[in-house]
Amino acid sequence: MIQTDVIIVGGGPGGAACAWRLRQHNVACLILDQAEFPRFKPCAGWITPEVLRDLELGPAEYPHSFTTFTSFQVAIQGLKFKLRTRQHAIRRYEFDDWQVRRAGVAVHAHTVKSILETGDGYEVDGEYCGKYLVGAGGTHCPVYRTLFKTDRTRPKESLIVAQEEEFPYPYTDERCQLWFLENHLPGYAWYVPKANGYLNVGVGGKAEQLRANGDTLKNHWNLLVEKLDRLGLVRGHEYKPSGHSYYLRHKLPELRRGNAFLVGDAAGLATLDMGEGISPAIKSGLMAADAIIHGMEYSVASIPRYSLGSLIRFGFG
Repeated sequence: MIQTDVIIVGGGPGGAACAWRLRQHNVACLILDQAEFPRFKPCAGWITPEVLRDLELGPAEYPHSFTTFTSFQVAIQGLKFKLRTRQHAIRRYEFDDWQVRRAGVAVHAHTVKSILETGDGYEVDGEYCGKYLVGAGGTHCPVYRTLFKTDRTRPKESLIVAQEEEFPYPYTDERCQLWFLENHLPGYAWYVPKANGYLNVGVGGKAEQLRANGDTLKNHWNLLVEKLDRLGLVRGHEYKPSGHSYYLRHKLPELRRGNAFLVGDAAGLATLDMGEGISPAIKSGLMAADAIIHGMEYSVASIPRYSLGSLIRFGFG
């Protein structure tokens, strides 16, 4: 049996940020993740200036692909405009691996199957035990399923489904482009060029509304592929998209139960307007760590519900 103070289930941005903060305060912890790092992760990889500040990271200090956008090309039902801002993009394949390595804690490739509450903490699969447990395993986090699901029904209207692909491509248009509500999509599509010749394109929307409209995400993916070809943004590429799902921010019950915490997508914290999840994941991971270190209350109330404020603030501030 491996013993530690804190077991963190999930090594994405929220789990890694939690581990990093715990290690800064000499709190023993380990990460369990079903994949080995570096690992593939479908994600547009948008990170805000708040992410850099929360991680005490300067762009020059990050050793991998890093893109800075000073504006977004936005279209809302055909209305086009340029939104001045200052935002960044990374590749999750690199960023997540960098985060767990920076945290400097043991990362075990392990698929969690059972979680038991014991008299003095939690036991995972009869192999790991700890006083505290942090669920950072995304939408289908086993900590959520085991300890929180009976108390916490996620609203169907908050479920987002997305389909995207990241691939090397000799793009010539370096602008980040966003298309909202086109073809009755209850969401938006994107084109995000990244450093070192990588490109991420995708589409996401509300699953319940798509179903009510008799529509499918696959239909909107096909429309996006046609649009990219028509605009000359991507041509001659054989697409192999990946799908995933997550929940937008909704009315949150207690995200702590005893010494167990939920952070990031396991808690359902993506912003209501853009579905941005990396910043909320990192903030909540740091907050969970602070609650453990200092015996503080764990509350995510201060985490912004919308991304637009950040976009405008960093565009004109």
